Amino acid sequence: MQLRITLAALLCLTAPLAADWRQFRGDDANAVATGAAPPTTFSDTENMAWKVDLPGRGLSSPIVVGDKVFLSASSGPRQDRLHLICFNAQDGTELWHRQFWATGRTACHPKTCVAAPTPCSDGKRVFAVYSTNDAVCLDLDGNLQWYRGLAIDSPNASNSLGMSSSPVVVNDTLCVMVECDADSFTTGIDVESGVTRWKMERPRKANWTSPGIMRGAAGTADHVLVQSSAGVVAVEPKSGQVAWNYGDGAATIPSLVVSQNVAYVPSHGITALRPSPTGSEVPEMLWRAENVSPGTGSPLVYKGALYVVANGGVLNRVDPQDGSKKWQTRLKGSFSGSAVAAGDHLYCFNEEGLGQVVALKEDGGELVHSHSLGETILCTPAISDGALYVRSDKFLWKIAAK
Repeated sequence: MQLRITLAALLCLTAPLAADWRQFRGDDANAVATGAAPPTTFSDTENMAWKVDLPGRGLSSPIVVGDKVFLSASSGPRQDRLHLICFNAQDGTELWHRQFWATGRTACHPKTCVAAPTPCSDGKRVFAVYSTNDAVCLDLDGNLQWYRGLAIDSPNASNSLGMSSSPVVVNDTLCVMVECDADSFTTGIDVESGVTRWKMERPRKANWTSPGIMRGAAGTADHVLVQSSAGVVAVEPKSGQVAWNYGDGAATIPSLVVSQNVAYVPSHGITALRPSPTGSEVPEMLWRAENVSPGTGSPLVYKGALYVVANGGVLNRVDPQDGSKKWQTRLKGSFSGSAVAAGDHLYCFNEEGLGQVVALKEDGGELVHSHSLGETILCTPAISDGALYVRSDKFLWKIAAK
């Protein structure tokens, strides 16, 4: 009995909490939250748990591990000061704030910034990657574990607009996409030591997508799905071995999403792929919907439906079985960040800072609430434990029932 209790305790320490939101678009990079949903109405006085000031600039999303919220930023005339900040999720108190000097190029388009990639966490550590191709690992208490200046080994790995691919951590490997017009690569880094496990040459074309995660069934391996203008490759995260390759091109801004072993790829509209049942290196194409193309934001699958926000703010509901369009509704404004879902609602913020809540129904999407935060918002929100976290350059908000 004592052994069972000990094993159960160890599992609790290593397994993700249901409330965690550990990387870009959540633990599985699918933009869907389980458990309690955030409020469907909010304002400056209603369901606004707290608001804190931020330094410099930042497009990255917040992540949440337990009772801690982590966020990156960049500051200085050249944005060469890199920030990683930890807040108490309950009251917004700053728990620690670490700063580093950039080792790579800080040039970015005025719309973006050096702190564009979203941090990620394995539950023990937090990893932050910046447009300068600096990668930093700290424990959850802010103690530096390792620091990598990836631009030192690959000084030509950059582009004039800035890098923004967010890293993902799968098991004990941190996967970082450093894909650009010059020295383009994706790499797997050991989370404990910071040592490179593998490095893969990639197409020499600017790419701002982030990796997807395809969880393996019992007894099979997880894979990281790396998307580029050339298509998608499925990579075994620890070895870097390629399991399959889809070579018919894909978008370089909105990222794919995975649900039930199917990857919905922004390629010729949306293309649905799954690993070949015969083990072929070419995945099986289930369908292609050329009349549904995402804008900047990435698609998501929620409760048996695929949702795609197209250019112009048109929200489409698509049947994930055959790609047929079920309905569409228009949202307000232009979007850079991606939508997230919880509690039968979609939450999204346009570039002008207007937060919009859409009730997702079989016969249509109903805009049930909107409120402007009065700031330019380019990030994707995070959801954890019934709260919505969203940031601008200047502020981080927690929206939750008081």
